[in-house]
Amino acid sequence: MPADDHNTAQTRLPGTWLKAIGPGILFAGAAIGVSHLVQSTKAGAVYGLGLVVFVLLAHAMKLPAMLFGPRYAAVTGTSLVQAYRRQGRHAIWTFALLTLGTMFIIQAAVTIVTAAIVKTVLVDPVLGVNAPMWSVALGLLAICAALVAIGGFGWLDVALKVLMVIMACSTLLAAGLETPRLDPDRLSLLPQIPDDEAARFALIAAIVGLMGWMPAPLDIAVWHSLWTICRRDQTGHNPSTRECGVDFGLGYALCVVLAICFVMLGAGELYLRGISPEKAGPAFAAQLIDLYTGSMGAWVRPIISACAIAVMFSTTFTVLDALARTSYHILLRLRSDEDPNATGAASANVLGYWIMMVVIAAGAMVIITRIKGPGFAWLINLATTLSFLGTPILAWFNHRAMFAGDIPIAHRPGPVLRVWSWIGIFFWVAFSALYLWTLSQSR
Repeated sequence: MPADDHNTAQTRLPGTWLKAIGPGILFAGAAIGVSHLVQSTKAGAVYGLGLVVFVLLAHAMKLPAMLFGPRYAAVTGTSLVQAYRRQGRHAIWTFALLTLGTMFIIQAAVTIVTAAIVKTVLVDPVLGVNAPMWSVALGLLAICAALVAIGGFGWLDVALKVLMVIMACSTLLAAGLETPRLDPDRLSLLPQIPDDEAARFALIAAIVGLMGWMPAPLDIAVWHSLWTICRRDQTGHNPSTRECGVDFGLGYALCVVLAICFVMLGAGELYLRGISPEKAGPAFAAQLIDLYTGSMGAWVRPIISACAIAVMFSTTFTVLDALARTSYHILLRLRSDEDPNATGAASANVLGYWIMMVVIAAGAMVIITRIKGPGFAWLINLATTLSFLGTPILAWFNHRAMFAGDIPIAHRPGPVLRVWSWIGIFFWVAFSALYLWTLSQSR
C-alpha cells in the first residue's frame, strides 16, 4: 500500500515516527560489519588517515541511490525489485545476474569474518581445541536460520537495535580515547602517491575495496526497500517519505561516524606503531580486539569481544535474511508484478524463501571450505571489488525508479537530490573506468 502524502506526516503523533524506525537500524547492522571492522581498520593500519576522504566520498556518492530504496517502498508499497521489473526485462535480469555473481561471496565474506572472531575469542578458549573454521561458520549459519524460523523479522528488528547501541558506544569511546594519541605530524588526511607502479596499483585497489563496501554494497538499497515493507506489515503503519528519511538518516549517520572511528583505531594502534594488519582471519580477529584494549585497557576485552561477536553475528544474520528475501523476490518478479497490498513479511514463511536461504548458505560454505590463510584477504577484496563495479549500474536503476512515471510528482526527489544522484552516477562510472584502465595497465 503506498504511503500517504508527505505533508500529512507533519500532523502525525510522535509515536507513529517510532513505528517507522527500524529498517534504518537493519541497514546499519548489515553495513557495519566487514566494511567497517575489516576494510576501515585495515585502511587506517596501512595508510593512516589518508583514506578518510574516500570513506566520506563513498558515503556521499552512494547516499541518493541508497535513500531511494526505502523512499520508493514508502511511496509505492513495493520493493525496488518491482521497480527494476517496470524498467524492462533488461533491468531485472541485470540485477539478477549481479545478485547471482555476488551473493555467495558476500555471504561467505561476512560469515568467515564472524567465524574468525567467534573462533578466536569464544570457541577455542572455551573448548580448548583448535576448531576448524568451516565448522564454526556452519554453526553460525545454522543458528541464523533457526532464529529466523523462531522469531522472524521481529527478532531481527529488536536484536539489531540493542546490539548497535552497545557497539556504537564502545567504538565511540575507544576512538575518543585514541584521538589524543594521533600524531598530526605523521598522519596526513590525503594518501601519498607512491612512485612505484605496483604500489600505486595497490593503493587504487585498496581504495576500490574500501569504497566497494562503504558503507555497504549498493544492493542494500533493495534490501532496505524489502525491510521497509516488512516493518509496515509488522506495525500496521504506512511510513511517509519523511519518516523513511529520518529512519534512513539515523542508520546512515551511524555508518559514517563508526567508519571514521575504525580508521582512527587502525591508524593509532597499528599504523603509528608500524604493525601490519594480519591477513589470516583468526589472527586479524585477535588484532581487532587488541585495538580496543590498546585504547581502553585490558579490562574491556570481554566486553569488546562480546560486542564484536554480536555485531558481526548480526551482520551475518541480516545479510542471510536479505539475500534470501531478495533472491526469492527476484524469482517472483521475473514471473509477475508485485502486489502493493501483499504482506512482505510473509516471505519469511514460504518455501521459496527457505530454499534460497539453503542455497545461499550452501554456496557460502563451499567457498569457505576452500579458504586457506591469506585467502581470507583475497575473498574480502574480491567481494568488495565486484560490488564496486556493480555500483554505477544499480545507482542508475535506482535513479530511474524514483523519477519514473508511476511516482507522483509530489513524492519525487527535489532538484538538489536529483543533481546529487546524477553526480553520484557519473562519479561511479568514472571511478570504475579508472580502475579497469589501471588494472589493464598493471598487466
